[in-house]
Amino acid sequence: MERESQFVGESGAFLDAVEKASRAAPLDRPVLVVGERGTGKELIAERLHRLSLRWDGPFITLNCAAMPETLIEAELFGHEAGAFTGATKARAGRFEEADGGTLFLDELGTLSTGAQERLLRAVEYGEITRIGASRPQRVDVRIVAATNADLPKMAQEKAFRADLLDRLSFEVVTLPPLRVREGDVPVLVDYFGRRMAAELEWPSWPGFGRLASEALNRHEWPGNVRELRNVVERAVYQWNDHSIPVDHIVFDPFASPWKPRESLARVEAEPDAPQAEEAPVVQNPPAQIESGLHDVDDMKAAVEAFEKRILETALAKSRYNQRQTAKALNLTYDQLRHSLKRHDLLGS
Repeated sequence: MERESQFVGESGAFLDAVEKASRAAPLDRPVLVVGERGTGKELIAERLHRLSLRWDGPFITLNCAAMPETLIEAELFGHEAGAFTGATKARAGRFEEADGGTLFLDELGTLSTGAQERLLRAVEYGEITRIGASRPQRVDVRIVAATNADLPKMAQEKAFRADLLDRLSFEVVTLPPLRVREGDVPVLVDYFGRRMAAELEWPSWPGFGRLASEALNRHEWPGNVRELRNVVERAVYQWNDHSIPVDHIVFDPFASPWKPRESLARVEAEPDAPQAEEAPVVQNPPAQIESGLHDVDDMKAAVEAFEKRILETALAKSRYNQRQTAKALNLTYDQLRHSLKRHDLLGS
């Protein structure tokens, strides 16, 4: 499947950010895109390029954090043969490759001081100089940069050049995290679920069950849309019966009782490390059930209500992972499914 490049969402905060990017796109000025990981910063950068007058020019990307500090300048500005050890032939940098188009610099806050200084000159004068070259050359490049760092604070602390920040922040588009995009989680869940079902050649899309949908809506999504897409696609591909709604969700693919001992020992050795969730346990029955036990006529209803409460609590503790819930309650998977069906907890 090709990489997702479509905007999906209907919340006001999300649509405002997209509209702001759309307004800035035709202007041949730098734009800074700010947002948490997984919020779609590169999609906004692509939108800025496609809606600009440079739409038919190159769109070149560079993840600044992925390059060693010793190579980032050569990657950006190119180098001549013999400029440094290993430079056996001349090579154009990303600025030259992006000539006439857009250069997208992701993780801008990780740029070294030297690279920041050279980048400032390129933005100011439209000139770059290959490493080892004696003369500059002109380039026609629009800069779009992205970061999840607090660049104004970094500038105050002298960790980022304030003059470069001024030049790159003609417009700043800040993307909202998924947790504040009211109503967008169900839309995204359905969108990615349908796409994955189509990829797996399911005859139809059954959707997610009630409990699974509730769990997806309650999750905080620290990884934002990227995390949601992974969780939804994983749930769909792991579901074996596409005739009924998907109701098995795995938020943490690393969660396992067979996690390597080194990891468990490290967690135990770190007193501040978050502790793993304990197995679901219902120690005390609700007051209304406890009082009902004194009345023989209500015994069956009280037992049924207490069993349902145990199942609901166990599901919540296991983040609605039914296999983990079955293990925690010492039931087989089929026994758990039968109990959930009897108490109408399978969803629809």
